[in-house]
Amino acid sequence: MLANKKTLIFGIGNCGRADDGLGWAFLDKIEKSLPDNFDIEYRYQLQVEDAELAAQYDAVYFIDAHILKLENGFIWEECIAKPSDSYTSHELEPETILNLTESIYNKKPISYSLGISGEKFGLSLELSKSAENNLAKALDFFNSNILSQSHITSNSF
Repeated sequence: MLANKKTLIFGIGNCGRADDGLGWAFLDKIEKSLPDNFDIEYRYQLQVEDAELAAQYDAVYFIDAHILKLENGFIWEECIAKPSDSYTSHELEPETILNLTESIYNKKPISYSLGISGEKFGLSLELSKSAENNLAKALDFFNSNILSQSHITSNSF
């Protein structure tokens, strides 16, 4: 059962850049309600070292702001390992982290990404009203479909 799997949630973003802080805001809101088998990590950006951390978990979720205006305010999708054609080891995509996790550590955690729509990404410590609404929708989804569904297996998504 997924409820018993060791799970990591990466909150990605920068709370000093308004809605770019949605990943961190998500972690702030959900942290106290997480079961003991869940850990969280705040990241400005994903880096190569995160592959080693991901390899220690059965499931890994990536939460980040999304620049597009999404129909439901957020998007939930399976994250599939994919090699990168980037020339840098910084600012990696979740798919690249999973590819490194699989190729270096021979681990393949269940993985999903949650992109939450934002609209303002300038210097500010506050989320926009629309980002706050989208965050609330994403939190409701996560609570209903991940945290409160202890009978869910990895094939149920």
